Amino acid sequence: MTKLTGKKRLQMVLAVAMAFSLIAGTLTNAGTTYAAPTAESTSTIKTTFQTPEQVQAHVKYEIDAKLDTDNMTITGKQTVTYRNTSSDKLNDVVFHLFADAHRSKDTQPQMFARTNEELTKQHPDKKPADFLGGIDITGVKDSTSGRTLTTINEQQSLTVQLEKPLLKDEEVTLVLTYKTKIPFGAQRLSYQKDIINGAHWFPVMSVYNEQAHAWNKVPYSTTFESDYYDVADYNVRLNVPDKLQLAMPGQMSEQQAEAGRKLVSTKSDKTREFVFFSSEKYHKASKTKNGLTVEYVYYNDNNDPAKTAVINQYIDRAFQAIEFFSSKFGKYDYPDFRIVESHVEGVAVEFSRMIQMGLVSSKAVPENDTAFVHEIAHQWFHSIIGNNSEQESFLDEGFADFAMTYFYNEQGSKSSGFDSVRFDDYPMDVAINSDNHHVGDSPDAVYYKKGRLAIYELYRMAGAERFDTFMKEYFNRYAYRNATVSGLLQTIEDQLGKSIRDRMDANLNKPNFELKPEYQMSEAEKQAFMKFSIKQMFDSVDESNPQLPKETIYKLMLKALHDEPLTIVVGDPASKEAKAQQNMLAAQLQSMFQSFGVKADVIHNRQTIKKQLETTLAKSNVIVIGNAKHNAFTQALQASVIANSARTGFDWKETMNKPGLQGAYGLLHPYNKERMVVHYFWTDDHLSKEGAEPFMTGIGPKTLMVTNHYYPFIVQKSDGSIWKQKKFENPIAKLFEDSEDSN
Repeated sequence: MTKLTGKKRLQMVLAVAMAFSLIAGTLTNAGTTYAAPTAESTSTIKTTFQTPEQVQAHVKYEIDAKLDTDNMTITGKQTVTYRNTSSDKLNDVVFHLFADAHRSKDTQPQMFARTNEELTKQHPDKKPADFLGGIDITGVKDSTSGRTLTTINEQQSLTVQLEKPLLKDEEVTLVLTYKTKIPFGAQRLSYQKDIINGAHWFPVMSVYNEQAHAWNKVPYSTTFESDYYDVADYNVRLNVPDKLQLAMPGQMSEQQAEAGRKLVSTKSDKTREFVFFSSEKYHKASKTKNGLTVEYVYYNDNNDPAKTAVINQYIDRAFQAIEFFSSKFGKYDYPDFRIVESHVEGVAVEFSRMIQMGLVSSKAVPENDTAFVHEIAHQWFHSIIGNNSEQESFLDEGFADFAMTYFYNEQGSKSSGFDSVRFDDYPMDVAINSDNHHVGDSPDAVYYKKGRLAIYELYRMAGAERFDTFMKEYFNRYAYRNATVSGLLQTIEDQLGKSIRDRMDANLNKPNFELKPEYQMSEAEKQAFMKFSIKQMFDSVDESNPQLPKETIYKLMLKALHDEPLTIVVGDPASKEAKAQQNMLAAQLQSMFQSFGVKADVIHNRQTIKKQLETTLAKSNVIVIGNAKHNAFTQALQASVIANSARTGFDWKETMNKPGLQGAYGLLHPYNKERMVVHYFWTDDHLSKEGAEPFMTGIGPKTLMVTNHYYPFIVQKSDGSIWKQKKFENPIAKLFEDSEDSN
């Protein structure tokens, strides 16, 4: 008998946890607090680093560019001044040309591949070439001599041979001209509908590694991210159509250019990366507090006051998060911070002094949006403190996710605070400090979940006060610089002692990290947390979708999570195969319910079913399993079942009298309008051999879990194809289609 255990059960639990991070609510319950352990005898090491205020950018850009929205190109000229801060004599300098990742589908980041496939279906006029782009370098000159310099352009990097070697603290100024083709699609450099996403559109100075005596020439990662830069001072002037509204980091201004166009300028110092977003439909809302202006750039085609109100709530939430992180880690010292809406669903992205979010609903609850807080945390762990996100993504993703849970824990959230960190303690045979290649398709599990868990253990070992002091020192050492894992470990040793450093070293660099037993959740705590979290998620979905019929199948799970009684009624076995299949499905459903702390009684005996029909079963939500002709519950209440199921348009008679079908439908209980009945059925005596296991393992999660679409009924043919269904689209379901399909 196949049970929902092992890998499939873990996949479902992880999918639920991920969904909860997107849509679950924040609570007012107090978070757990912990006493600090006995301090190891250490002396605080005074740093010899420059303070964050003393750090000066050694790269300066003056960029003049023109955006052609008819051909979706950017023609640019940039003057770049680079100061050699290393002790090495540099004979060349290197620029990243990450726009060239879009020369080929094979080199484009795969995280947007599925969205691009959907866009292909929605836009049949678009050819494969429309999804590609790139950057052509048209000239590189030495600014002083005016001479054209020799270059090597390969694998998304441009190596420029200098006229004379560049010694320590010497500067060179280069002039580059180029033309960038913006691809259609959902990439970070792309256009679709009315928006242009402008990341990676110009040549960016690479980072020089003095220890390795080499420039970073790694192409942009196809599996995750490769955003690794030094902070720089930017003066950017973009010539754009005058109808466009732009969002860029820094102090922006506008002035008229030639007819029908305008010049949008910005000065953005000590900024790690420079991006822009543009749309004719953008609205802007902002608030200034204590010298910081937070601006939200958003869509509101209907001028809906409810949407504007939600945007202003998000701005207030941003101030809360920025103030918290400033107090815990180090001051956010920029005068501006921007949030920009885009059409890319389910993917929020961090940039320096900006974050990109999906479209916000007028019914959104900012307090519930954990992704929003995570992206803001990246302003500390990516923007201010940089790192090589190709080699050590833990340093930004792990710390950003921990910071998010730290914020929610201090807010008193049981669902998104430290208990959510402890809950994710499952084995992974990949070290947290692995590069993108070795992590493959599991960055969320490794960098985010395991990464934040390792930082949580550090927090527990140090105690809250010493941890906060350590984090301030880590910030002071690496603000506006690039951190490394070895530098992090040295800071831990200097501030918290060698034994804690050694433990963190092992946690990060050895596979199968497990939280110390004394910090782990007990099985009872895990089950209680899972039930609590799932209930909050289902409540949030239900409140956000008042249009869904009462018979929508997931609502049975919602009721069970609120401790309403639940009974599984198994039909009479029409055959030996039918008996095995009915028992298998009942076991699968019970296993899923048990995972969420829900108790379900099971009845097999026909006489017991009849006896309890108007007593126990009349008070319970009911799951019916098997052929309707062989189930005492549906036989006894057939007339009411037919009438009640018709409320959603489900033709019970037609379906049950047609051979070769299988599926599920929901209805209001014939004896109790406060309860539900869900029938998982097949119309033959038993399921076909080929279709049995996929149906058994998949139909419960597919219909009962809010990570999928919402079904009042779904009827399949024996090969699994759809015969008839009533389905309400769930925007986040596409993020979980792999796990749904694997069921």
